[in-house]
Amino acid sequence: MEWVNVIIAALFFLAILYIIAQVLLKPVKLLWKLAINSLIGLALLLISNYIGAYFQFDLPVNIITVLVAGFLGLPGIILLICFQLLVR
Repeated sequence: MEWVNVIIAALFFLAILYIIAQVLLKPVKLLWKLAINSLIGLALLLISNYIGAYFQFDLPVNIITVLVAGFLGLPGIILLICFQLLVR
């Protein structure tokens, strides 16, 4: 009967360990995703600036534009281009 208590305690410990790991790893996953999306946004901005150089058009590369392009992807680049055209 004592081995049943040991098994239940071990399962309880594993469940607690799993919950703690999930709580600690979620922010890390979110930061990695944000960093990867920001790098993709930066690449999209640089590509749009390279293509836009033929039309005398450029987008500023700063943290806000990189994050917008990173979060939204191609629609974010289109949004930034439209906004830049409206401001001019």
